[in-house]
This record gives sequence, C-alpha cells and structure tokens, in this order.
Amino acid sequence: MLDDVLHLGDTSYSLSSVDVGGTMSSEDLSASFHALVDAVRDAEQRLLTADPPLDEVETVEGYRWIFSVLRVALDGFVWADTGRPEFTEIVGSRKKWGGDNSDAYYRHVPLDPARTYRVRVVPGDAEYLSLTVYGGPDDGRYSERIVGQINTTQMTAGADGAYDIVLSPTADLGPNQIVLEPDAVVGITRDYLLDPAHGKRAEWSIETDDPPALPDQSPERLVQGFQHATTWLLEQVQMCPIRVDPPNELQEPYPVPTATFGWAAGDAAYCMGSYQLGDDEALLVEGRSPENVFWNLCLWNPFLHTYDYRYEQVTLNGGQVQYEDDGSWKLVVSAGDPGTPNWLRTQGHDRGLLWFRWFLPEETPVKPTTTVVKLSDLRAQLGSG
Repeated sequence: MLDDVLHLGDTSYSLSSVDVGGTMSSEDLSASFHALVDAVRDAEQRLLTADPPLDEVETVEGYRWIFSVLRVALDGFVWADTGRPEFTEIVGSRKKWGGDNSDAYYRHVPLDPARTYRVRVVPGDAEYLSLTVYGGPDDGRYSERIVGQINTTQMTAGADGAYDIVLSPTADLGPNQIVLEPDAVVGITRDYLLDPAHGKRAEWSIETDDPPALPDQSPERLVQGFQHATTWLLEQVQMCPIRVDPPNELQEPYPVPTATFGWAAGDAAYCMGSYQLGDDEALLVEGRSPENVFWNLCLWNPFLHTYDYRYEQVTLNGGQVQYEDDGSWKLVVSAGDPGTPNWLRTQGHDRGLLWFRWFLPEETPVKPTTTVVKLSDLRAQLGSG
C-alpha cells in the first residue's frame, strides 16, 4: 500500500489508492490522474509566490520548466517498462531541468533489480561516457545512493570499439558489469562531447534476458505510474527556484562524492556560485583545472536549467576555452561583448547561477576567483585576445 501525503505550498496530495494487487476502480484511476494534474496546476504557485520574486525572463522559463519536469516524469514513470526497457533522453535544448548543460546527453532507463539486462554502447565522439545505476525507494522519490557506476576508463571495449555492459543481480557475467542490488531502480547514462553541435553522439541500447510476452495494460499499473510521476514532480518543484548568496562569488569546490542524492554523477567534483551584474559590468572568473577527462562552466537560471545554447555561448568546456600560457584560464560572464576570449553571455539575465564540473579530476580543484569589473575596462585588463 502507498500511504504517502506530499505537500506543495498549502496543498496536500494523497498518493494512496488501493493495494496494487487488489481490484481497482475507474474512480481510482481518475483520482490518480487528477492528483497529477493538480500538482502541475499548483506548481504555478511556486512561480507566482517566489521570494524574491521572479523577473519576467525567469517567469517565462519557469512555466517551461514545469512542463519539462512533467515530460521527464511521464517518460520515467508512466511510460516506463522494466520488462522491455528503452533509454529515454531526459535533457535537451527543449527539455531542461535538474542541472542540464549543452555539452552532454543524458538518458534514463527503469530497472527491475531481479532481471538481467544487456547494454551496448557505441561511444562515438564522447570525451566522457558512463552508466550509473541508482538505488532507493521505488515510488517516485529521488534515488538515495549509487548502486554502481562504470565509465570508459574502467570498461573493456570489443573488437568493434563498442562496449557491452551487463546489469544483473548475478555476479561475474562479464568484464563490464554492474551488480544490481535489491533497491536498484534506475540507470542514467552520460556522454559529454567537446563539440556537441558537430560531434557524433554515443548510441545506447538495452535488452533483458527474459522479456514479458505482453505489456502490462492494467489500470493498477497506470495508477502506480501516475502516483510515482506525481511524487517525482512534486520533489522537483519543491527544490526550486534556487538562489545562491552572496552573488558574484563561488563556493568551495567539493570533491568526488562517496554518496550522492538524486541522479548526480559519482565521479565528478563540483563548484556552485551565482552572479548579479549590471549591463555595464562583467564577472571575471579565473582559475586552473586539475588533470581531468572533461570540465565545463554552465550558466543556469533558478530552475537549474541552462540558458538557450542554440543561440549563444552560455556554457564553456575545456575543449573550447582559450588558455593562458601557464595553463590557467580566464572566463568572462556578461551581457555585453567584452571583446575578449571565453565569453559566456547572460542572455537577458541580470542574475543567475554558476556551475562548474570536473569529471575524474586528479584532485579537488582550487576554488576559482571572481572579480566584478567594468566592461569598458576588460579589453585593457585581458587584452584584445
């Protein structure tokens, strides 16, 4: 039985119906549907009552964000099928949430910890590629831990350059394996490209050893899907909008974690901060990256999604950056063109979030420095590039 009550603002959502093994009525199906619809409607109140208030650009992005999160909830829980699973894209230029970025492709797959799955990936031009299995509650709440993870530095490739991975509760089934523990619920893939606009993406496929003959079309299954989607949607909505103070500073980078919340990577170091700038100001970010396989800086709005990278450079990765002679770098965040390399455009946002990530760093990065400068002074300070 599900007997959870979640809260969003002043509204409570009962996510219990009947035992999924019992007889379910059309009223149960309707109730679970309306709970999901009501959660979407009341998520709007998160936008309208934000403190501090959202500006016009953030409000527009907030409405889009609600439906981005809903799309992931539907794909991840309503359409999910552990018997014949598929890798589903969960971020993109029109599906933004949870800390996306322009350099990466993420895919989601639901898992049954009692089954054996065979995954195949053709790496393409990925600079960093991994599959992570997460464990935790199987009711739509966020995952609580990493069951297992494997990346290309740990995998053995076949003669054709592809990687074959086994996910199974049975150990010793191949060189590339993640052992599924009883609470394993979902897998997330990551492939990062230095040139995502032109590079060849990784190709992922998955099969199970014992697929069911027919799909589960029962109302019980759909009610469960609606309930789990509602729970997941509410968790995402309750996290946002996010502000980081004080502005124009970065927090201390934190190392590769031994545990993680949600679907964060288990082999990356991170650093978060924020900016707030006038039209005639820029934030100069200076630092040095340790040896790593991939790093980048992203600009996010308070809903943890990138600005529209189809139009302007709102993220920079280590393959795009122009370095100083000593290997350090200087990045510029501003609305106007500073006339210097390594410019990230704020795209109509006078405030926003800064997010660094370093995959497989040899050591935890030193915190980059930040300085607010006048745009008119930048060319003299950094040179014409």
